[in-house]
Amino acid sequence: MHSSFISEQELSFKSHSLLKKFYGYDSFYPLQYDAIQCVNRGDDCLVLMPTGGGKSLCFQIPALLFDGCCIVVSPLISLMKDQVDSLCSNGIPAAAINSSQDEYSNREILENVFKGRIKLLYISPERLLSEMDQWSDDMAISMIAIDEAHCISQWGHDFRPEYSQLSTIKRRFPNAPIMALTATADKLTRKDIVKQLGIGDAKIFLSSFDRPNLSLNVIEDGASKHKLQTITKLIDRHEGESGIIYCLSRSTTEKLAESLCALGYKAECYHAGLANIVREKVQKRFLNDDTQIMCATIAFGMGINKSNVRWVIHYNMPKSMESYYQEIGRAGRDGLDAETLMFYSYGDVITLTSFIRDSGQVVVNTEKLNRMQQYAESHVCRRRILLSYFNERYDKDCGNCDVCKNPPTRIDGTIIAQMALSAIIRCNEKIGISMLIDILRGANKADIKAKGYDTIKTYGIGRQLSVRQWSHYMLQFLQLGLFEIAYDEGNSLKVTKYGYDILKGNEQLEVSEYVYEQPAAKKKEKVKAKGIVNPSTLLSSLKSLRLEISKSLGVPAFIIFSDKVINTIAELKPTTKEEFSSIHGIGEIKSEKYWKQFTDVVKSHNGLL
Repeated sequence: MHSSFISEQELSFKSHSLLKKFYGYDSFYPLQYDAIQCVNRGDDCLVLMPTGGGKSLCFQIPALLFDGCCIVVSPLISLMKDQVDSLCSNGIPAAAINSSQDEYSNREILENVFKGRIKLLYISPERLLSEMDQWSDDMAISMIAIDEAHCISQWGHDFRPEYSQLSTIKRRFPNAPIMALTATADKLTRKDIVKQLGIGDAKIFLSSFDRPNLSLNVIEDGASKHKLQTITKLIDRHEGESGIIYCLSRSTTEKLAESLCALGYKAECYHAGLANIVREKVQKRFLNDDTQIMCATIAFGMGINKSNVRWVIHYNMPKSMESYYQEIGRAGRDGLDAETLMFYSYGDVITLTSFIRDSGQVVVNTEKLNRMQQYAESHVCRRRILLSYFNERYDKDCGNCDVCKNPPTRIDGTIIAQMALSAIIRCNEKIGISMLIDILRGANKADIKAKGYDTIKTYGIGRQLSVRQWSHYMLQFLQLGLFEIAYDEGNSLKVTKYGYDILKGNEQLEVSEYVYEQPAAKKKEKVKAKGIVNPSTLLSSLKSLRLEISKSLGVPAFIIFSDKVINTIAELKPTTKEEFSSIHGIGEIKSEKYWKQFTDVVKSHNGLL
């Protein structure tokens, strides 16, 4: 056991004082203070908190309390920049060493660390591993924080080989407690993080994974035309607010961004195929609110520290619950309501299964995909399924997911299933789902006639159901185990024993009824310049001032104040420095800097100026 850095008696008073002074908060979230106590005793720990749950405070407060500098290992330059900008704007001395700066600047920063002028130093794992042996033993290192720690585990959803060498940190800095932090890690990944870092005795702080401010919605649909209609309806509900659309392929991000721009929305694409400089510029425009919508692959990920993302859409089903949770977690980081939507189709399952074959972790990744598929097809509260995946019990329905809001109607699906199963068998189990639907609906297609499928008894037997209805029921038949997809035989369908029982009438089958959604009425004119908010409101005036200040300082608007703080200013209408300073989330430094400008806007709207 290491000796305490400061006495337990002082810890509570000092840490709460720093919390109020620099961050403008009166109290800690659950487990934040416990983690601070842990490193104050000199012990290692693993902190799991959801995105927006306040992980950073767990090491930033101790960094301010202890003598020396806290080293923060971070995987992305953009993530470092956001964190450093945010800390500096709060008056906390922080810096980052990375390849985007010249070596003279990096050396100067290290010199300032040595002189005790910097409290938090952000650095990539590669850079730390290559440099730490050259650092002087006199350099006071108070603690090591390893952010996005799931990257260290081969079971994590974003494994990075360079992270796996971080166990050497413990040997190089034996007296500095290590705090590993992540928002997403199942049991297997947690065990692996602790093992890989060589911190077997680490205390684990496992916060609730629940993000009650996020609504969870899933739509079964594979048609791009229908998806675009649904997406634009959602964007219009969040006029002027930022959102991310995750896609499986680079080409989809490009086509989708193009389609949205043609409809008058401010959208751009982001994927690993773009040059670094292009990606950086695209990301910066999104962070600065110049671009409203980001159509991206999962390459657009951990660097997104933007607190005012109001919605996240998955154009395709993600590969695992961890990926899904991490990606939806980029919405509503400020604690305000945010909307998430996932599209899901059997085509996604086929594509993701082909990826898994080349992954090197076929068994584990197949199981993860199965769990994701079960979530997508579920007809019980989605939040309960999501939290149970992370071993968290949630014993009531959430009321904030599509299943809770619109419980499905159950119908007898036996006859519908028998039609499908009969057609599969009559085609010698050599057809995929798309062909099956075409046969059942009696489609007049050359490939059906070429194979003679237009002559079988079940050709056209299900023409009373639309393609979307059949797709809806096929997904359920697949999930319920009536047939399987033989991925190694061109995705052809094979009827199972259970399927034969249904076909013979030995068993009855209940399915959720397809509900037709009325498409949105077409607008008469093409919409221009989406996202402009009525400039006459106090809220929009406060946001305009925030944007003006952020542009002048070259930082994103949320670095100045989060949407939550701006909304509170609009609601409480402070006109004095005291009133402004008392707002939750405004620390002393920012109050001193900005109270006059923001209260002047309030006074102007109140007719007092």
